[in-house]
Amino acid sequence: MTLLIVAQVVDTQDPVLGFFVRWIEELAKHFERIEVICLKEGTHALPANVRMHSLGKERGSGTRFKYIVRFKMLAWKLRNDYDVVFVHMNQEYLLIAGWLWKFLGKRVYLWRNHYAGSLLTDVAAALCTKVFCTSKYSYTAKYEKTVIMPVGIDIGRFSLDSHTVRMTHSILFLARVSPSKRPELLIEALATLTRDNVEFTASFVGSPLPKDEAYFLGLKERVRVLGIENRITFHPAVPNDETPHLYRTHEIFVNTSPSGMLDKTIFEAAACGASVLASNKDLHASIEPEFLFAEGNSDDLAQHLKHVLLLSESERTAKNAALSTLALSQSVENLGSKLAAALRV
Repeated sequence: MTLLIVAQVVDTQDPVLGFFVRWIEELAKHFERIEVICLKEGTHALPANVRMHSLGKERGSGTRFKYIVRFKMLAWKLRNDYDVVFVHMNQEYLLIAGWLWKFLGKRVYLWRNHYAGSLLTDVAAALCTKVFCTSKYSYTAKYEKTVIMPVGIDIGRFSLDSHTVRMTHSILFLARVSPSKRPELLIEALATLTRDNVEFTASFVGSPLPKDEAYFLGLKERVRVLGIENRITFHPAVPNDETPHLYRTHEIFVNTSPSGMLDKTIFEAAACGASVLASNKDLHASIEPEFLFAEGNSDDLAQHLKHVLLLSESERTAKNAALSTLALSQSVENLGSKLAAALRV
């Protein structure tokens, strides 16, 4: 069986989507041949049975209209080279070419994992054989055709390293800087810790999209107003292959995303031995209560942070065990096997 993958970015150096190269590598083990259409192509070393087709954003060669035309032309040109279509995250591709694939008799599958959605999401899902997500609180979880999947982390890279020393009382926030990730909750919680004379340092790693630049500047201004700029450092986004070191050198990883997203960073951090504080409802049966704060509540986050910061290393390690075990079940190998099986029916 041959597969067409439609993706936004294929680039190991991309700070947000760099992981997807590893997904393609794993899927390549299960299919005779894979064609990939992406908006932007960067660094990768994909197997010989994977052929890339970029719409050209890495060359800056096009407008939105030109990318759409190129995409439709490729979907048609390659029609005899794929049996099944897998669209990763971007429902727009389905809205553009879904009817063409229906006409060609191609089975189409969508991966979309986000708490937000719209009528357009419903239209895109209606054109699919199945929809995949990782969270039962995702907008797309409501469809009968939806299948819950592992998040797909590379356990080979995201693992413990006994030679790396964690910074004492260190806190990490790692995500694209956007309102949907709610970093302001952590900033307010850290201000509370400062007022309570709790020792800590915090690293915020991530960059905003151009449309969120003003929001990012507002976060920095809020840190200044709260007088905690000596406790917090902001760093630009880093490539995916540099993130294991960040998880391994910080004691605590904080995820403030709402339920419905189930960020894979939660499991990457856990696999690297960091204590994870989150509010995601998907984790309620899998994580110790002291690591779960009330969603959207910075005061409750502050209290949980205070508690975890006071734990000894041995106590934290013991309490991390359940989530670390869960992270192993979320491996990219497990995802590849389940996804490949689902794409065949």
